[in-house]
Amino acid sequence: MKVAAVQLNSTADRSANLQAADRFTRAAAADGAKLIVLPEKWTVIGFAEDLRAGAEELSCSTDGPAIAWARATARELGVDLVAGSIVECVQGQEKLANTSVHVDPQGEVKAVYRKLHMFDVEIDGKTYRESDVEEPGEEIVLSQTADGVELGMSICYDLRFPELYRILAVRGARVIALPAAFTLPTTRDHWDTLVKARAIENQAFMIAANQVGPHPGGLRSGGRSMIVDPWGVVLAQAPDCEGYIVAELDLERQLQIRAQLPALTNRRPCAYRWPEETHA
Repeated sequence: MKVAAVQLNSTADRSANLQAADRFTRAAAADGAKLIVLPEKWTVIGFAEDLRAGAEELSCSTDGPAIAWARATARELGVDLVAGSIVECVQGQEKLANTSVHVDPQGEVKAVYRKLHMFDVEIDGKTYRESDVEEPGEEIVLSQTADGVELGMSICYDLRFPELYRILAVRGARVIALPAAFTLPTTRDHWDTLVKARAIENQAFMIAANQVGPHPGGLRSGGRSMIVDPWGVVLAQAPDCEGYIVAELDLERQLQIRAQLPALTNRRPCAYRWPEETHA
């Protein structure tokens, strides 16, 4: 199974972002990729006003420009496309959602995942308050590719919460998509380690598509998009520029790893207890 991660330098210009995503998605498909993952907020990234201006609804009757493009492109190219994450305007909800959409080769929306964990942190003296503009999702989402491979959905800051990935693995995920806009400092110091850890501990393939370079609002992403196998081996990693990477996933080797080192099977859920109170 050949897969791709697309790395973009998105801005507040949705039209330009769509053109870049289209160019690299087509190139990845021409290179043989059957599952393609775009980065977080590939349609628009920047100030709060940029996000609101570029937000679109997910509707059964009318698609916004990003999802209309994703559906038409996936159908034309015959690929599974994880349309990174878009900024979604949710009907009846004041705040926006950070939403990843999996579209199948028939152009049908197969799964919708809304980012669970809000990026409310301070990094190198800069404060990020994602929850000021966005509402967290409430559902863990497992999808499936056209070839029947179970596909876990996640977004960026989710990477720091191993509970999510363990639940996806226990539910059957063999491949996990991670659209991201990891900051430059956290990409430099944490990205490789965290992506590899989620792959190793869940014996799953990670397709981690990151943003790269400066964005409006003083944001800067670190690139290094990666495809990692269940043993923690990096199959492909992007340079510090826009583009895409591809890798062949050996699903039989994954089954061997899970059989020979059965960490998922050796779990002891009956012994695990969440503390009533967390001191952090």
